[in-house]
Amino acid sequence: MEPAVIGLLSVAAMLVLIWAGMYVGVALMLLSFIGVWIIRADAGVAANLLALAANDAISDYVFGVVPLFVLMGLVVSVADIGKDTFDVAEELFRKVRGGLGIATVAANAVFAAITGISIASAAVFTKVAVPEMLRHGYNPRFAVGVVAGSSVLGMLIPPSLLLILYGVLTEKSIGDLFIAGIIPGLVLSGAYVLAILIMGRLWPGFVGGRIERAVERPRMSAGRMTARMVPVVLLIVLVLGGLYGGLFTPTEGGAVGAAGALVLALLKRKLDWRVLWTVLVDTAHITAAICFLIIAAQLYARMLAVSGVTELLRVLIVDSGLGFPGLLAMFVVVVLVLGTILDSSSIMLITIPLALPALVGFGTDLIWFGIVTLLAVEIGLLTPPFGIAVFVIRATLGADSRIELRDIFAGAAPFAAVMFTVLLLVIAFPRLATALL
Repeated sequence: MEPAVIGLLSVAAMLVLIWAGMYVGVALMLLSFIGVWIIRADAGVAANLLALAANDAISDYVFGVVPLFVLMGLVVSVADIGKDTFDVAEELFRKVRGGLGIATVAANAVFAAITGISIASAAVFTKVAVPEMLRHGYNPRFAVGVVAGSSVLGMLIPPSLLLILYGVLTEKSIGDLFIAGIIPGLVLSGAYVLAILIMGRLWPGFVGGRIERAVERPRMSAGRMTARMVPVVLLIVLVLGGLYGGLFTPTEGGAVGAAGALVLALLKRKLDWRVLWTVLVDTAHITAAICFLIIAAQLYARMLAVSGVTELLRVLIVDSGLGFPGLLAMFVVVVLVLGTILDSSSIMLITIPLALPALVGFGTDLIWFGIVTLLAVEIGLLTPPFGIAVFVIRATLGADSRIELRDIFAGAAPFAAVMFTVLLLVIAFPRLATALL
């Protein structure tokens, strides 16, 4: 059997195994090992390839960024920073129709700048924002939908674990990817706010809610709002300002951010030995899972290279006459379809190694393409049947909640449409991603 045929069969087998419930990292490693074994007719060569991938994939200094930014995000979560930012945003938008929805988006944008995990954003703001919106008469579908939609900002606005993963897969600068995500993240935040204002005016039944009168709740003074936001802003400036100014590398930025988050949590008296131990264990679990995926992806990419599949696809796409627009359209469609059944990391691990040779052949700006990929992948967080952000929100609501999965998917649908619109904008205007570079 031709090596290229074996490689293509491994891709099909991988999709079947993942759909059947096998963990994506295990499926990648298993099929890579078997593929190299069959191609080389030597199990020893396959085993050596596995060992080399495990050693080379995460031995670089840059991978220290993973546990550091994970630690930073988890400490920020336990320090109630999400609640602080929401309270301030709620005060600012209390007299606007759909104001609590706008407050949720604004708070999520700030929260995203100090944590790179969408799931954390979904869990935090389900607890903080949804009860408040329901108390003010908002439509339950809108309440959970705006939390689901704005939670994806956690993976677009840097720091972002998915951008780190993309940088590893494409060997591009993680710092440049972080900077490239800033403007698209702000554009998406602004698009969400505009969509909420439009829905509040043209579709008030979907939004619900009421404008709060000043007598219902004491106003928060400017001094109190400043006191709540200054530590958050300082942490953002410390990390992103240092990265943008070239003062330190992304790995050093992760260390500075984690240290700053720990100091902030201690000052807020939200961190004791029990909480710290829980945070450290969770950091280890998440880091181990990410590193395992990175090793599996490297092994899979090497198997595809050995089989000749990547070169075959590059030649077919480049010589097909479709050109880069055709490749881009096919890639986005495939990612959107996979987003309905797979998680974000799995989609990247499957598609990037296959598409990368053709992208290089077309001379694609891989930094810009990373933002396009991230937007397309993150739409999958909101789409059925496997919208993981939706499942996190449902689990956080608890068994007693009357809000069901279909309500969350329905509420998130307008925000998924907004994300798709922003995706088209970034494709049409690449400078949105590269202007700061």
